[in-house]
Amino acid sequence: MIIENSLPVLLSRLDFAWITSMHILWTPMTIGMSWLLFFMELAWLKSGDERWYKLNRFFEKIFIINFGAGVATGVTMEMAFGILYGPFSQAVGPFFGNILGFETITAFMYEAGFIGLMVFGWGKISKGMHLFATFNVGISSSLSAMWILVANSWMQTPDGVVLKDGLFQVTNWWHAIINDNFVWGFPHMWVATVELALFVFASVSAWFVLKNRNADLFIKLLKPTLLALLIVAPLQIYIGDSAGKDVADTQPTSLAAMEGHFHTYLPDGKPNTSWNLIAIPDVEAGKNLFSIQIPHVLSLLETHTWNGVVKGMDQYPVNERPDVWVPFYAFRVMVAIGFALFFVAIWGNWLRMRGKMNASELRKHPWFLRAVVFSGFLPFLAIWGGWWVREIGRQPWVVFGMMRTYEGVSNMGVTQEIVWFVGYIIFELVVWSGAWYFFTRVIQKGVNDIPHSDTLFQHHSEDHDAAQAGGGHVAPTFAHKPMMHSDR
Repeated sequence: MIIENSLPVLLSRLDFAWITSMHILWTPMTIGMSWLLFFMELAWLKSGDERWYKLNRFFEKIFIINFGAGVATGVTMEMAFGILYGPFSQAVGPFFGNILGFETITAFMYEAGFIGLMVFGWGKISKGMHLFATFNVGISSSLSAMWILVANSWMQTPDGVVLKDGLFQVTNWWHAIINDNFVWGFPHMWVATVELALFVFASVSAWFVLKNRNADLFIKLLKPTLLALLIVAPLQIYIGDSAGKDVADTQPTSLAAMEGHFHTYLPDGKPNTSWNLIAIPDVEAGKNLFSIQIPHVLSLLETHTWNGVVKGMDQYPVNERPDVWVPFYAFRVMVAIGFALFFVAIWGNWLRMRGKMNASELRKHPWFLRAVVFSGFLPFLAIWGGWWVREIGRQPWVVFGMMRTYEGVSNMGVTQEIVWFVGYIIFELVVWSGAWYFFTRVIQKGVNDIPHSDTLFQHHSEDHDAAQAGGGHVAPTFAHKPMMHSDR
């Protein structure tokens, strides 16, 4: 028998939190980078500018390392479902089994073929076909994110199912897939992947400019990247605000935790409209021990009215309230980073409009370049913060309102939990360390070893002894080998 607040349940939650937190470092960048690689390749084909080709091949190396780390950590997460959350996996099988099957067919298998063409097809297939392969990697990786968000959003706002005989049986597939949380949750996550990739590209480019290595080449990328961020960064803030209002409607306990909002009404009976800038929450006492508040801001954010009612923790039973500390501060870190990244985008475009976006002028603004380099790490923290808000804010439910977390945990002892936890920690750290080692090698090497595109995509006369295949030429290696004969 599993007890709700026992140590095995806590260890299962911490273990899975570790696994998902490490996995989500890689997959968003894979999605965002695939689209940026596509647009760089398109720019190369449209303009014939060799610089776009070199930038594409350079960042493709980073993409490959990141993709490999994502696959490795994804496998452990699939294992963890069965090992740590066996009863949950069995109960949601009728829904999750189909959703993850759709992901395998429409994303993994789809992506596997085209990523091979994208990585190994240079010079072996035509330029147009290679561009098509890169485009399909972007589509397939986005489909993967979509199906994962379908599953996770359904856990936040389950719909289209009934819990019967211990199984979540689907009654309406449309309602189950297009559930309330998915409508804003998926766009919020997808735009985050693009913003992350843009800032990683900008960060690496700024580092090369700061070090005066191929500065003119990387400024070629920095300019449109900062311009794109001027659109993407505020768009993400808007989508995040819309997602927050949806959480207020569908998961009010999660919103109360995010805002440290314990009391719906003030002692005089008026709505508590104040937004807590910072606070020291005390869940057991049901109040904040200390807080800095801004009146009416919470009401404006969630209801768009001056004195709207926002439900606090006091409207719900104690055993249905999530923890407050992590959602409260993770949410504030995410929001602060969102606005900080928008500021960096404004700063960069202000310099561009003043004609400062060239190597000599930018080196006169080293603090801007340092800020951009540092900004490459901030979206990872924002994604972490957003994910923790989703997962911890849903507690104590693994399927909100229908299945409590302790009911989905596997029946393991403390020793077994610790063994798995330590094993996953070691594995994830090995993957993380290996990826960063190869990242630094790629960045240290730079772009100077990337051959000119003409060495891959060159024209041969018809009497050439190689057989043409797309944009390159593949020699039939078996043509001059002696045939094998056997006497019978």
